Amino acid sequence: MRLGDVEFEDFVRARGSALLRYGYVLTGNPDDAADLVQEALLKLSDAWRRVRNKDNPEAYVRTIMARQHISWWRRRRREHLTDDVPEGFYVDSHASGELWNALRTLPRRQRAVLVLRYYEDLADQEIAEILGVSRGTVRSQAFRALAALRVKPAVLERGRA
Repeated sequence: MRLGDVEFEDFVRARGSALLRYGYVLTGNPDDAADLVQEALLKLSDAWRRVRNKDNPEAYVRTIMARQHISWWRRRRREHLTDDVPEGFYVDSHASGELWNALRTLPRRQRAVLVLRYYEDLADQEIAEILGVSRGTVRSQAFRALAALRVKPAVLERGRA
C-alpha cells in the first residue's frame, strides 16, 4: 500500500460519519446521503494526491457533494414521478401497419431517408454517406416525404362527415 492510500483511508475513517451527516442534510434521505458520500469519495480518491496537501480536504469533499447533489436535483426535477396511474390511454388512430403502408407509397429514396432518420435515428450527414448523396438532398427528400405523408385538413374533414 502506498502512503497516499493510507492517508486517504485515515481521512475517510476520521471524517466519514461527518460527511454522511452532511449528505443527509443535503438530501434528507439516508440512502441518498450514502450514495452522495460514496460518489464524492470516489471523486476525491482520484484527486487525493492534489488535495491532501491543501489546508482542508474536507471542504473539497463537501464542495463535491454539494455540486453532485445539485446535479442530481436538476436531473430529478425534469422527471415527474407519480404514484397515480393515468386513467385513460392513448391509441394512435393510425396503426403501425398503416404507417408502413403509407411509407410504401413514397419513392425509394424518400422512404429510405425517413426510415434512416426516424427509425434508425441517424443524423443527416450519416444518411447522406449511406445513400451516397449530399446532405442537402437528404433534407429535401425528407421534406418532400413528410409533405406527402401529411394528412390534409380537407381530407380529415371528409372522413369525419
